[in-house]
Amino acid sequence: MSVALTCDVVVVGAGAVGAASALYAARAGLRVVVVDRGSVGGGTTGAGEGNLLVSDKEPGAELGLALLSGRMWADLAAEPGVGESVEYEAKGGLVVASGEHGLAALGVLAAGQRAAGVEAVAVTADRLHDHEPHLAKGLAGGVLYPQDAQVMPALAAARLVRLARTAGAELLTGRPVTDVLRTPSGAVRGVRTPHGDIHAPAVVNAAGTWGGELAALAGVSLPVLPRRGFVLVTEPLPRRVRHKVYAADYVADVASDSAALQTSPVVEGTAAGPVLIGASRERVGFDRSFSLPVTRELAAGATLLFPFLAQVRAVRAYLGFRPYLPDHLPAIGPDARLPGLFHACGHEGAGIGLATGTGHLLAQVLTGGTPDLDLTPFRPDRFPDRPSDARPEREL
Repeated sequence: MSVALTCDVVVVGAGAVGAASALYAARAGLRVVVVDRGSVGGGTTGAGEGNLLVSDKEPGAELGLALLSGRMWADLAAEPGVGESVEYEAKGGLVVASGEHGLAALGVLAAGQRAAGVEAVAVTADRLHDHEPHLAKGLAGGVLYPQDAQVMPALAAARLVRLARTAGAELLTGRPVTDVLRTPSGAVRGVRTPHGDIHAPAVVNAAGTWGGELAALAGVSLPVLPRRGFVLVTEPLPRRVRHKVYAADYVADVASDSAALQTSPVVEGTAAGPVLIGASRERVGFDRSFSLPVTRELAAGATLLFPFLAQVRAVRAYLGFRPYLPDHLPAIGPDARLPGLFHACGHEGAGIGLATGTGHLLAQVLTGGTPDLDLTPFRPDRFPDRPSDARPEREL
């Protein structure tokens, strides 16, 4: 019979958010075990682009979290060896508009962001090529966001886990969670895996797209849905795209509730040379089918922004599932319905960027402190409960 492990906190999920949650909890002095059914960064994190953005956030709670997270990513990147190991680039973002109407809407957004503490610099049409020499001609203008940055997502998750283990955390991969354990009084007392129980008074749901299923194991409802997206990867190139560059309508796509396919051009270079091209969004469940029409739309949109890409080969494409919640805000913090259950999921396409702030805020709550941001907008129980007697079909 397996001997149960004992700790202060079990973090379920070893993606960027789970890894950051483990890191800051361990640095706060808690005994942490991270458990994942697969490998580190093997889910949504590994299928991401590694964006650390403020430019695509409307004023409000998520923007505040993005600003906090951006500062914390910069602090981590300044630690010895960390920045280089995760390919951290504080390269900035450039959002462009093709016409005057889009430029006016972008200006209104930027004004609100500035009031919240974002650096947003208006760029006139005649100055766009000072920032991106290979950008298409005829654009109406744009806004430069110096605070936008990027990491290589798989490397970032691996490094966060390594830092967490250095601080005392334990990592258990290949161990699906099959149940959330409770005390006789109804509070959380850990999780069950096929390899044995892990006892702890706190469980953090960092299961990403499968966060709703882990919540169901605990007997609560969290309406996380998968939102599929594709990324095209080009052959390695000399650096010709300096920033993360995207069309202004990308912000509207991020905020959309539509289940239908949406694409808007997003282009960025990487330290390794390939150019990454997105972005698509559609709710099709966990369908992993390759879609040639979607990738063609991505390629066409990218060449509208950067015509030179028409002569560049796309060497591969990959897809992932963003963990979508109906109001586009993640669930962060304690679940009032079940003592000892905490959530850190539902970040949609922003999980890597928001991971550090999320982990930091959770660590403050787990240690009895007052979080630096008001967690009320992120309350896990803010959605109406959906009646269900069914147990999840998949293990977490």
